[in-house]
Amino acid sequence: MKTPGEYATLLKSMKREWLWLWHYMLRYRLGILVYIVIGLAGTAMSLGTGLAAKFLIDAVVSHNSGVLIKSAVLAVSLSLLSIAVSAASQRIASIVSTRIASEVRAEIYDHIITARWEDVCKFHSGELLNRLEGDVSTVSGYIISFIPNAVTRLTMFVGCLAIVLYYDVTMAAIALISAPFLLLLSRFSAKMIRKYSLQSREINGRVLSYSEESIQNLQTIKAFDLTDRYSAQLRTLLSEHRRLRLAHDRFSLTLSACMSVIGLIVGNLCYAWSVFRLWTGRISLGTMTLFLQITGYLSSSFSALVSLAPTAITAATAAGRIMEITELPREDDTLCEAAGAVLAAARTSGIAVEAHGVRYTYHDANTPVLDGVSFCASPGETVALVGPSGEGKTTILRMLLGLISPNEGTILLRAGDAEVSASAAARRLCAYVPQSSAMFSGTVAENLRIAAPTASDADLERALRDADAWEFLSTLPDGIHTRMGERGYNFSEGQLQRLSIARALLCRAPLLILDEATSALDTATESRVLAGIMRTDFPRTCILTTHRPAILACCDKVYRVEDGHVRTAEAAQPQEP
Repeated sequence: MKTPGEYATLLKSMKREWLWLWHYMLRYRLGILVYIVIGLAGTAMSLGTGLAAKFLIDAVVSHNSGVLIKSAVLAVSLSLLSIAVSAASQRIASIVSTRIASEVRAEIYDHIITARWEDVCKFHSGELLNRLEGDVSTVSGYIISFIPNAVTRLTMFVGCLAIVLYYDVTMAAIALISAPFLLLLSRFSAKMIRKYSLQSREINGRVLSYSEESIQNLQTIKAFDLTDRYSAQLRTLLSEHRRLRLAHDRFSLTLSACMSVIGLIVGNLCYAWSVFRLWTGRISLGTMTLFLQITGYLSSSFSALVSLAPTAITAATAAGRIMEITELPREDDTLCEAAGAVLAAARTSGIAVEAHGVRYTYHDANTPVLDGVSFCASPGETVALVGPSGEGKTTILRMLLGLISPNEGTILLRAGDAEVSASAAARRLCAYVPQSSAMFSGTVAENLRIAAPTASDADLERALRDADAWEFLSTLPDGIHTRMGERGYNFSEGQLQRLSIARALLCRAPLLILDEATSALDTATESRVLAGIMRTDFPRTCILTTHRPAILACCDKVYRVEDGHVRTAEAAQPQEP
């Protein structure tokens, strides 16, 4: 049982979620308005068809051929128009909901890729995809359909009630007997629907995350002979998903059965009353037929109105999960102008890096990984960061790339008189080669041009030669147009590292950042790659992390990162862990 405070919190959350949905409804109000108009036309035709059927039956009973023909033509015409309106309504809903889904999905994707890196990393990629696809589909369908459904069903309810009241007040009262019971069922079901909806989406995210991660690491799973274990673990997750789904279905079936029983009772009462009124001669056979049809509409439209509440709860649950993404803090991009000035100056003078008193603690850690760190790199220098794994070398590189920001202290990028703090805006000054290759599906040329879209084939060849990748690539039948499999599975790790370095060189950025970028290369290849990196027609500063002593001979400065501090290598012996 929830406490009053918990219910208040729940209602407050749902209010925020509905306001978020209302914002999108206002944005697409024109499409929604068209959908409403078509829905109202369909409702009017349904009611008109019922009245036409009444006059038709009465005309048959009274042998009134004039009214019979007119009523038959009207009934057929309204039926055909109703089919056309229904088709148009479905088409409009499909067009608008597809547009909404595409635009909302694009906006959420933008939020994901522009949110602060550390905040996004709190979500598994599979869960992000689950929200980007499943939750967006639920929300887009709700946005286009909720208000039109509410208006058309309310119109149907009022129209049916007016017709029944016109002919028989008692019949209207009988038809509405189910109202209080349906309201009570709706109030109870609302809580359960929100609970099941949230649990279902969470387990869907877990299944998707597990499947995605295991498929991405299929080589490792096979190498350790873990296929049976991973299959068994997925089946465990699917079993939990199945248990939850069956519990949800059991609840839905029970609720549906209760509503059906209520509807059956009300329908039989309406039928009995209609037969009695017909028996006593108070109504005609056509009026009885109208009663049976309209009271069915009346009961179903009221049930439909009541069912809007669970629909709104399901959509609000999905909206809340989306809002968790859209409300993530975005990266600070306010230093674009300053970064542009540094980039322009760095083309001639090179770029310097200065860190002063940097302190940083990850959100899931209790102790700082960096504590009062200071270091510098002058224009054109190659600076190495060495030390044991997990001591903060990669953290420093992430700060240089603006993925994270210091809790205290600053990191400045300076060229001449211009300077800018390391940030998202300053990434245009950097070219980055990660420790593990980050290649995308497509050709080698397409992967390289990610960094330089306008690069010519000659530019690509030059970068590949500098990265010592041209020799092996030129022997392939398709050369730079060779297609790469997902994550570059058809290339070796060493080849992928060299391709990553070539891509970084194409940027012609003044600051080159290498994170263990030559770890998969042999000594001779590593020497050639480093020589190619240093061969440049503009001043380039290079900061790298490494565990390989041979690289240090090529470096102007060596800093050791250990115990949260950075010291020059001369002050911290030995250089290698």
